[in-house]
Amino acid sequence: MGIDSFVPVQQQIHQWSDRRKMVDTVLLPMMVFVHVNPKERMEVLSFSTVSRYMVMRGESTPAVIPDEQMARFRFMLDYSDETVCMNDTPLARGEKVRVIKGPLSGLVGELVTVGGKSKIAVRLNMLGCACVDMPIGYVEPTKISNDDTKKL
Repeated sequence: MGIDSFVPVQQQIHQWSDRRKMVDTVLLPMMVFVHVNPKERMEVLSFSTVSRYMVMRGESTPAVIPDEQMARFRFMLDYSDETVCMNDTPLARGEKVRVIKGPLSGLVGELVTVGGKSKIAVRLNMLGCACVDMPIGYVEPTKISNDDTKKL
């Protein structure tokens, strides 16, 4: 059908009592991201495996995650050596930083502290933040304010 879709999957090592194994895990269960125009929205709902679009409470229009947020999220998933976790609790805004070392070099996000650990966070509208551990020495402050992230 030509509809661009994305399921966020990452590899993790699972430990059982007798063995360890690398397995693919879905980061956001029961969720598939689609990149469609308004005309294609109804086409997606015609699939028997799709029940509905995610919507804001009290609204009827599908939730939209801006392309730049999705691009940063996909980059983080593709190149991070660490496990990416989703944090759906409200996080205080962090300092805007750019990763300058390691596999995520070039990624722009927010430097936040979660559970006493430094993490780089990428905010996704309605979903919270995708976070990954990040040493402070691997980032540098950017000149971008929190309101200017849409211009990346």
